Amino acid sequence: MADSYSEQVLKALYAKIQAAAPSGALVARNAAYPESIPRDGAIILRDGNPGDPEFLFSPPCYVYEHYAEVDLLVEATRDDDRDAKFDVLKQAIGVAVSDDRTLGGLCDYVLGQAPAPVDLTDLGAIGLKAATVGVILTYGTPDPLG
Repeated sequence: MADSYSEQVLKALYAKIQAAAPSGALVARNAAYPESIPRDGAIILRDGNPGDPEFLFSPPCYVYEHYAEVDLLVEATRDDDRDAKFDVLKQAIGVAVSDDRTLGGLCDYVLGQAPAPVDLTDLGAIGLKAATVGVILTYGTPDPLG
């Protein structure tokens, strides 16, 4: 059985993220946060929510603004090192989104949203820096389940 349209879109986005990510970063989809963050960070694509579609009658088409999420996580031994690594991951998502805003014709438009980074410190340690990047995938399909 072929993938549903929404699955095709998410797989295409995931492939773009994999291609743009730094070579040492963990790239996963719908995975739990890793117990240890690789030196070059972690990127986790979450399927998110397709939301309620707009329906067009002729021909029948369900138009979605599917909100996917990309979690970015970095950990380092120095603040400046951590911030630089985080910036590399953020830019990789920017490249993945802007490289082909139609994901090979699957979407009408793909738009990334600016992340709001959070420092997750542990008793004064440098700790983790993390953020979620929203990605809006606008596409139409004749069947919401197909």
